Amino acid sequence: MDFDVVIAGGAVTGSSIACHLAERSAGRVRVLVVEPDPSYQRSASALSAGSIRQQFSSAVNIDISLHGIDFLRTIGARLAVGDARPDVGLHEGGYLYLAGAAGSPVMRENNAVQRARGANIALLGPAALRAQFPWLACDNLSLASFGTSGEGWFDGYGLMMAFRAKARALGVAYKQARVLDVEQSGGRISAALLDTGERIACGALVNAAGAYGARQLAGLMGFAIPVHAKKRCVFAFTCREKLPRFPLLIDTSGVWVRPEGAGYIAGYSPADLDATDHGDLDVEWALFEQVIWPALALRVPAFEAIRPGRAWAGPYDMNLFDHNALVGRVPGTANGYLAAGFSGHGLQQAPAVGRGLAELILKGRYETLDLTPLDCARLPEGRPLLERNVI
Repeated sequence: MDFDVVIAGGAVTGSSIACHLAERSAGRVRVLVVEPDPSYQRSASALSAGSIRQQFSSAVNIDISLHGIDFLRTIGARLAVGDARPDVGLHEGGYLYLAGAAGSPVMRENNAVQRARGANIALLGPAALRAQFPWLACDNLSLASFGTSGEGWFDGYGLMMAFRAKARALGVAYKQARVLDVEQSGGRISAALLDTGERIACGALVNAAGAYGARQLAGLMGFAIPVHAKKRCVFAFTCREKLPRFPLLIDTSGVWVRPEGAGYIAGYSPADLDATDHGDLDVEWALFEQVIWPALALRVPAFEAIRPGRAWAGPYDMNLFDHNALVGRVPGTANGYLAAGFSGHGLQQAPAVGRGLAELILKGRYETLDLTPLDCARLPEGRPLLERNVI
């Protein structure tokens, strides 16, 4: 059995790559997606809070998300299969970053970059904040950054399944298996060896194996990457008081919160930068009681009286080098590619990364959006991509 391209990992990134390959080649390129768990029960794509923003500090991340929001707005036409038009429930409620005196200069610098790339991000002082968000405690705030359009949240699982359905409709094959090893010689990967015992000859191999597999597979491809599975918990709660026009709020403490249905969800990213993997997805309830709720109650007084609800945990494929995705050709190989280490940004970056890698594989270069700042070579060359806005 042989394919032109074998993709290890069939969640949102792998399925986006497969979909774009099939679409751009008009079905002439034979693509196989190898996915060990088609239920996606432990997948970041299925367990993510599903949001998109342009409030980054690096131009490439801003441009990627500008494409992403355009894709989500038009997803019904882009990923239609027959008469079925997917709807991911996009809600452009905006991100609201808060800053004290110390964080204001960086926020202003970031805003200049964002606006120069075409993002609709406004800076709000305390008076404007109080007027627009009267439920917010602003006493220790100096500045805020608010996405007036192009930012919000959506159904991440729905996006993944829409890419998968479109890819299959375009002729992409999916197989339940795991890539256990690769055959290579002379800088070329010739085959993927599966845990089913099968040998799949390939013209190219893409590693999109996610939090639980990308690092191991990259090692088999001859390239070490510092990508580890880090657990992130999301907590749901309700509040009796109505809080109009509530955005996705990022507090100065690092705690975030946004509306979800009739209530809210919230989370926090601890500074777990050690080279370990979190294999369990057990909810850390103490995180809500000791860190998240106290910070929320200080920032939004109405949240002093809430009713906690369900909670869940999911994985980040955290790139410990610089918290940015590793995308492109694997150094030392002519036909090995990588899309990993998204560090919590995989869903919103999947449309642009899928398109970009399809261009790179088919044409040998990026044709629409230049993704070379995310190139894998920055690891051995010691060139971290600085991103100030990481949550």
